[in-house]
Amino acid sequence: MSGCRFPLERMRVLVTTFIGVMFGLFIGTNFPTLSLTEIWEPTNPRGAERLPPGIIEATSDFFLRRLWGIPNEDLTIKPKYLVTFTVGYDQKKNIDAAVKKFSENFTVVLFHYDGRTTEWNEFEWSKRAIHVSAPKQTKWWYAKRFLHPDVVAPYDYIFIWDEDLGVEHFDAEEYVKLVRKHGLEISQPGIEPNKGLTWQMTKRRGYGEVHKKTEERPGWCSDPHLPPCAAFVEIMAPVFSRDAWRCVWHMIQNDLIHGWGLDFALRKCVEPPHEKIGVVDAQWIVHQTIPSLGNQGQSEEGKAPWEGVRERCRTEWEIFQNRMATSEKAYFESMKIKFPA
Repeated sequence: MSGCRFPLERMRVLVTTFIGVMFGLFIGTNFPTLSLTEIWEPTNPRGAERLPPGIIEATSDFFLRRLWGIPNEDLTIKPKYLVTFTVGYDQKKNIDAAVKKFSENFTVVLFHYDGRTTEWNEFEWSKRAIHVSAPKQTKWWYAKRFLHPDVVAPYDYIFIWDEDLGVEHFDAEEYVKLVRKHGLEISQPGIEPNKGLTWQMTKRRGYGEVHKKTEERPGWCSDPHLPPCAAFVEIMAPVFSRDAWRCVWHMIQNDLIHGWGLDFALRKCVEPPHEKIGVVDAQWIVHQTIPSLGNQGQSEEGKAPWEGVRERCRTEWEIFQNRMATSEKAYFESMKIKFPA
């Protein structure tokens, strides 16, 4: 009897050891190696799982800090809104006039496409602004790289504007009040209808505070709730709520820098778009249509610099439309849903 017990006990030890080894391998391959003094918090942002949740700082801002003193005393005011302009120094008078329409509730960021930054210090407000410089880049190139939703998270509204806008009839604080009042997540000021070319939707109306729909040329709108008759603003002077911008930022393509086609796709970021997107008539601007950035292009094959830029814009529009259609089709097919016409 004792002779039988020994093999059984030995077998029990072998089985127990085998199970222990296999369990250890399972734990080791499926979970990080941790000791009792290490941290692994899976609800932390990706890459920060080893940090205690209380130390996580998931967002940032453009608030300027002092080099001295106590950190919590750095800011006498925390701006609630952000405005960016993509600029060349030749438009300094225009930008000076525009910036003065924005109160101290706004952080001002200038994106410089011509490399000239220090010259702007002739304006007192420029010393409090954020300056970012990269040669011959567009505002959407800058926006994708410097306006990540986690960086602009403190701001209720983000203005991403061109440099050639006349603002004589515009007040930023009043504009924000109207946007809040009418529940607009994506908006723009009305455009003076007698200056330059623009869509019917974005032309200023001489009555009312806001409009959200219009009538275009026959055949241009297959649905009165879709662009360009509704749910539509242009890309020259858009204003986004924090939540809308988080969606729009992800839609901006890294390699498509001109933003053509975005205006027709912005509606995908709010619901219902024909109610959440609109044009503010009571605060309006003039589009001066100065081809300053276009002139930053390069002359090739006998074409003027602006011609090459415009050709790139049209190419990007086609690429963006194809990418969006392909992506939507792939999604609906993966969900076994009939692709909408």
